[in-house]
Amino acid sequence: MKKIIALLLVVSILAVFAACGTAEKDSYVVGICQLVQHPALDEATKGFRDALTDALGDKVTFDEQNASNDIPACATIANSFVSKNVDLIMANATPALQACASATTEIPILGTSVTEYGVALSIENFDGTVGGNISGTSDLAPLAEQANMIVELFPDAQSIGLIYCSAEANSLYQVNVVKAELEAKGLTATPYPFSELNDMAAVAEAACATSDVIYVPTDNTVASATNILYGVTKEANIPVIAGEEGICAGCGVASLTISYYDLGYKTGEMAAQILKGEAKIEEMPIAYAPNFVKKYNPDVCADLGITPPDDYVPIG
Repeated sequence: MKKIIALLLVVSILAVFAACGTAEKDSYVVGICQLVQHPALDEATKGFRDALTDALGDKVTFDEQNASNDIPACATIANSFVSKNVDLIMANATPALQACASATTEIPILGTSVTEYGVALSIENFDGTVGGNISGTSDLAPLAEQANMIVELFPDAQSIGLIYCSAEANSLYQVNVVKAELEAKGLTATPYPFSELNDMAAVAEAACATSDVIYVPTDNTVASATNILYGVTKEANIPVIAGEEGICAGCGVASLTISYYDLGYKTGEMAAQILKGEAKIEEMPIAYAPNFVKKYNPDVCADLGITPPDDYVPIG
C-alpha cells in the first residue's frame, strides 16, 4: 500500500509539472537571422534582444547572423541554427522567415518585419495564426492610408510610379494593394519592378520619366540602398512616398510608419513566453503594430521645396 501511495504521489507531481508547461532552463541560445543591415531591421533586432534580456537576463545568449541581402545565405544561416539545436530562432524579414521555415519544423521560429505571413508562407485563406512552429509580428501599415497620403500631399499628381524588388513577395503584395487604391481614385499607378540591386537606378530613371510621384513599399532591397534611389529622384525632382521610416529617412518625403524597435520588442516578449513555457507557439496569432505615425524627412522636403502638413512629425 505504501508503494502504491508513493507511486501515485510521483505521478501527481509529474502531472503538475506537465500542466505548467515546459520548465524554465538555466540557459538559452537564440539564433537571429537578419536579411540585411538597414535601420528598420536593425531596430527590430535591437528591440527583440532588449525584450529577451529584460525577461531572461544573462540566461539568454544570442547567435546573431546577417545575410547581407544574400537570400541563399539565409538558408545557410538557418541550417546552422538547426545543427546547433538552438532553443528559438528569430527571422528578421520575409526571406529570412522563408529560409528558417524550410530548415526546421521543430525549433520555434518567430518572424518580425514580415508584412503578410499568408503571402510569405503561401498559406491560403490565412486566418492570422500560422500554427506549427511559427508565429511572429507583422510590419504591415495601413496601405489604403498610405495611398491617401499621396493624394493629400500631392493633389495634382496623376501618375504614380511603384518601385519595388520583384524578389520580395511582400513588396509585390503591398504594391498591388496600393495600386488598386490609387486606381480607385482615378490615378494612373504603374509598377516598376527590378530583380537585382544593380538594376534599381535604371528602373528608377524610367519611373521618374513618366511619374509625378514615386511610391516605395516596405522593401528590404530598396532600404539597403536608398542613396541610389535618392540620387535619381532628386535629379528628376520627383518626390518619394515610402512604406516605412527607414526608407523615408534615406530618400523619401514622407511615410506612414511604425516603430520597428517596438515591433521587435513585442517579438522578444513572445519569445520569452515560449522559452519560459508560458505560451505555445502553435497557438500564438501574428501580432501587429498598434500605432502608426505620419512622418516627413525635413532634408528631402527642403531639397524639393515641399511643406508638409502640421500633423506630420519630422524624422530625426
